[in-house]
Amino acid sequence: MDDDVEGEDVAVTIYDVAAAAGVSPSTVSRALTKPGRISWKTAERVRQVATELGYRSSRMQVPLSARGTGVVALVVADIANPVFVGMIRGAEKSALANGLTLAIVETQESEHAEAQALARLEATVDGFVLASSRLSDQAIRALAKRKPVVVLNRWVRSVTSVLSDNVRAVKKASEHLVELGHTSIGYLAGPEASYADGARWRGLQEAGVELELRVSRSGPNLPTLRGGASAAEAWARRPTSAVIAYNDLMAIGFMKAVAASGRRVPEDVSVIGFDNIVDSNLVRPTLTTIAAPLVDMGAAGVAHLASADGPVDPGASRRDGMAGSPVLLPAWLLVRASTGPTTAKSTTAGTVRRRTRSAVQRPEA
Repeated sequence: MDDDVEGEDVAVTIYDVAAAAGVSPSTVSRALTKPGRISWKTAERVRQVATELGYRSSRMQVPLSARGTGVVALVVADIANPVFVGMIRGAEKSALANGLTLAIVETQESEHAEAQALARLEATVDGFVLASSRLSDQAIRALAKRKPVVVLNRWVRSVTSVLSDNVRAVKKASEHLVELGHTSIGYLAGPEASYADGARWRGLQEAGVELELRVSRSGPNLPTLRGGASAAEAWARRPTSAVIAYNDLMAIGFMKAVAASGRRVPEDVSVIGFDNIVDSNLVRPTLTTIAAPLVDMGAAGVAHLASADGPVDPGASRRDGMAGSPVLLPAWLLVRASTGPTTAKSTTAGTVRRRTRSAVQRPEA
């Protein structure tokens, strides 16, 4: 609805919605507060009419746990990707603490599938947590006008956004590689529509300028083992002494492909992943990775959703990621066996070593 007619919201009543939808006022009440008690088709029809008329129920002014179905949906791109396991655990714990039920929805990295799932669920859940959404910013903001929404691992202006500090984390990883003497770093890019991918590449570009590194990018790639193997083929045509992968799955797929071609990690190429999934400490050599606060991210997403007053007014000035800076959670570097020194030491290594030693966490043996 356009901003110039928002003032009409107060004048619209439940009886206006009932008349326009051709149902009784009691049916409108159930459709907007307990949609599970009537048919999905009727609830969807009432919701659409209410949205068109600009009706806003006063019930939307109370916490999620005290209204609606008590169900919130966590939407993930690929449930088989271990990165989402931590988010799901954190979200489930927070949902339980806030008296909510968590529903998990998988979209298989498809923008179309995500849009369809959200349309089906909008009338039957009280809000959405979107983890690594493939929707456009415009589509997410439109959804946030109708339902409370929190975005994870991405920043969408005017919508609560919770993410790890990707730019700073990649700079820490770059400093670690410079400490080892590397002067060229390749970035194995992830999905083209990923906000996190763009932020990680931006961090590497900035590190390239600050540390006088040669940086390059290959991709987009699927954020999977197969995507990492494909990235290895592109890297072999223009090799760098080190690579930073979009995530751990890609890094592991890259290392396996490199080993199959007769090269060695880290002797021929140092590799850094992202997310610190369980497999990163099981693969050989063990994977140096950036540990994202996945559990905290999922918990924070649901906590913010539970405290929401209702759909977002894009023109309002609100803190904690509503309009302005996102909620940033720190990430840290875990140094393992997949990174090592090059044969030619960088002249800047000593300077970076002194500056970064406190920022690098080395796991216990």
